[in-house]
Amino acid sequence: MNQIQRTLQQEIEKRLKPNKVMLLLGARRVGKTILIKKIISNFTGKVLMLNGEDSDSLVLLANRSISNYQNLLKGIDLLVIDEAQNVPEIGQKLKLIVDEIPNIKVIASGSSSFDLLNFTGEPLVGRSYTLYLHPFSQQELGAIENALETKQNLESRLIYGSYPELISLDNTDKKEYLNNIVNSYLLKDILIIDGIRNASKMLDLLRLIAFQTGNLVAYDELGKQLGMSKNTVEKYLDLLSKVFVIYRLGAYSKNLRKEISKSSKWYFYDTGIRNAIIGNFAPLALRNDVGQLWESYILSERIKQKCFNVLNTQHFFWRTYDGQELDIVEIEDTTIRAFECKWNTAKAKIPVAFAQAYSEAQFSVISQDNYLEFIG
Repeated sequence: MNQIQRTLQQEIEKRLKPNKVMLLLGARRVGKTILIKKIISNFTGKVLMLNGEDSDSLVLLANRSISNYQNLLKGIDLLVIDEAQNVPEIGQKLKLIVDEIPNIKVIASGSSSFDLLNFTGEPLVGRSYTLYLHPFSQQELGAIENALETKQNLESRLIYGSYPELISLDNTDKKEYLNNIVNSYLLKDILIIDGIRNASKMLDLLRLIAFQTGNLVAYDELGKQLGMSKNTVEKYLDLLSKVFVIYRLGAYSKNLRKEISKSSKWYFYDTGIRNAIIGNFAPLALRNDVGQLWESYILSERIKQKCFNVLNTQHFFWRTYDGQELDIVEIEDTTIRAFECKWNTAKAKIPVAFAQAYSEAQFSVISQDNYLEFIG
């Protein structure tokens, strides 16, 4: 795992600026701490690394005063706060540090965007950069694989995902690891910070989303199945997206009469987590959801690629009320790209309504034959 170069490392090092905060966000266990330690090993100045889950670190940061931080950071060139979401008033403290300590560089990592971003929020406007770390991308794994190994590992990626610690495990241990992630880490930030105590309802909601991957999600129907209100369903989904478990794909539309414009689809960032949620690690030959897995994998890998290369890209799906649809619509500046994900065939035509409405759009089918060009 340590030999795999994270694409974000160079970008973080490039963006380390005096009196700026580099916010590194991502789910638990995706390798943020290891990445930070590699950055520290390359850093030529003096470093202080604190951890928001360590009581001694919290004591050092507790007194939010200029004099305290001047004493703490005397001679320090780089301050690193891992698990920063656990530090009370983290936003105000980071603001005071970068405003009052000359030439200090800061990295703050967190496993939940809602507390680190909301608690930093206004104080860090104009004082921070934000980058997102996900499980390994194929772009990163490709650096240690040859073409044959990549082909042989594709099924494993669809079934077990790409969490860093899975690389050295056999399939039995991979199942145990993913189940442990789901049971011990997945909801930790939500349950602690938002005060939600009903973890079973949250897992039930995730299970329903897992089975509906790639399909339109009706919040009122989910609420009926779970015995909760539509608003609570939406709140839970929003929280789950802010700890990087799932993400929402909205509908692309120019508000043409036939286009669906307000519906949503939800996907898991990692297919292994999705399969652990539903308890299905069966081989692809025995599954009836291979199309869903393929679409989810391709989309998440594309998102990783754009995040890791810091490209400003938006992703949507497209659908009409009469059933014409596209899996992915990608907007980058003024360029529109449309994609269909096909596991068993490379054949598909662009929907007539989309071609007429968006004649400038590029269209491709993403299959096993060409997916590496798309995600690598």
